[in-house]
Amino acid sequence: MKKIILIEDNVEMRENTAEILELSNYKVFSAPNGKEGVKLVHKEKPDLIICDIMMPELDGYGVLHMLSKNPDTAVIPFIFLTAKAEKADYRKGMSMGADDYLTKPFDDMELLIIG
Repeated sequence: MKKIILIEDNVEMRENTAEILELSNYKVFSAPNGKEGVKLVHKEKPDLIICDIMMPELDGYGVLHMLSKNPDTAVIPFIFLTAKAEKADYRKGMSMGADDYLTKPFDDMELLIIG
């Protein structure tokens, strides 16, 4: 079973997204902010990271930056899941090394296609 780390500060969004992924046979580990998410990535060694951008403590850009500096975590596919839908936001995320960029709100199939 593939492991996914979901980093999202909104409780409802985090729980709903985790449920969609779990119903599709993924093992999901969740974190409420970027700082906790980075710790969880190092602990669980996931197959995929899905991360919000706007969060307390450490935003999604900071998470991606920190993980990209470590050879063990830099190779894990990283997807931003965010309400930041402007073209400049998308370009920033992709230029930093994100593998994909999914904007909120999204439907279940959009999420599962990237998973």
